[in-house]
Amino acid sequence: MGLFAAVGKRAARRWEEIDANLSFLGEAFAASAATLATPHRFRFADCALAFERAAVGGLSISLGIGLLLGLILAFQSAAALQMFGAEVYVADLLAIGLFRELGPLITAIILAGRSGSAFAAEIGTMKVDEELDALRTMGLEPVRFLVVPRIVAATLAMPVLTIFCELAGLVGGALVLRMMDVPTPVYWKHVTAAATPFMVLFGLGKGALFGFIAALVGCGSGMNTRSTADGVGVAATRAVVGSIVAIAIADGVLAVLCYVWDL
Repeated sequence: MGLFAAVGKRAARRWEEIDANLSFLGEAFAASAATLATPHRFRFADCALAFERAAVGGLSISLGIGLLLGLILAFQSAAALQMFGAEVYVADLLAIGLFRELGPLITAIILAGRSGSAFAAEIGTMKVDEELDALRTMGLEPVRFLVVPRIVAATLAMPVLTIFCELAGLVGGALVLRMMDVPTPVYWKHVTAAATPFMVLFGLGKGALFGFIAALVGCGSGMNTRSTADGVGVAATRAVVGSIVAIAIADGVLAVLCYVWDL
């Protein structure tokens, strides 16, 4: 009976979490619709502050990771293409890989680990301190007051971070090919030929979607924080793990759709 009781309690707890997440999704979309209907009530100052923390604060790490990613990809691919004397085509590989897939994905993981966990910790702390209840008492909806500005800020910040990460990766690739006696103008000519406008815009659109997912999961984890000693820490952990899993699933779905639609 002890085993069945433990399984039942765990199943009930999981169902409660699913119910809470679905309720939060409904509240978030309803609050977003209300904000679109009454934009003058949107908290632009909070959105600007969250954008600054997400975009400006995460710019240095995005540039560093992007540069290292470009260096690593260029070295690994050039080692294989060098046997055929085709090192110059590393530029095409980097442009396609960074703009279409790796740039948005890596930047989204950085945003999820840095800003998504911060959103969860901030809102989770407010819930533990009963500040969310105080907002409701004053007639303010916590989701519209706290969540919507953060989601908008992360959605807008992701394309900015993505383009800087991609450019840093291309610079890293240029440095590697310059060491292999590939002229820099030839490298950038191949990059501009391979990176079509559709590919660049598609990557930025993916980045915005991933930013929306990371912020939504992070804020949802914060809103569902338990009032325990480790509640905020658990919420931050769930925000990071849940965001990365959700982003990976969304990226897989987009990859399948691109294959089906021949994009």
